[in-house]
Amino acid sequence: MNSTNTESHARLLGRSAAMLIVLALLTGFLVAGAMTGKVDADVHAMLASHLNALLGAFWMLGVAWSLPLLRLDARGLTRLAWLTIVPNYANWLVTAVKAFLKVAGVEASADGRNNLVFGLLTALVV
Repeated sequence: MNSTNTESHARLLGRSAAMLIVLALLTGFLVAGAMTGKVDADVHAMLASHLNALLGAFWMLGVAWSLPLLRLDARGLTRLAWLTIVPNYANWLVTAVKAFLKVAGVEASADGRNNLVFGLLTALVV
């Protein structure tokens, strides 16, 4: 295993985590707006989006820290990095959108917007 590959993938995950933390903090403003009624969104889903971003960033940092402990080649490291980054960003974004749509998105139903959220969460996060 090449330590340069490990370091570059750890940097990718670190940068992605830092950006997701920034997005989480910005989402906090939407949470405050939803709580005060200035933003027409479900407060609980918006708060979930905020927390999803924070926890996802911490998860990415944990994966970045653990890369030197793994025996993956460059291709494996790339796959692992992107299979960590994409679901965490999707979890933040889809949950934020779901807050504005005011749907649960946890199971298929007759509501098309709910089904869109359910399908995106299933395909991109789960």
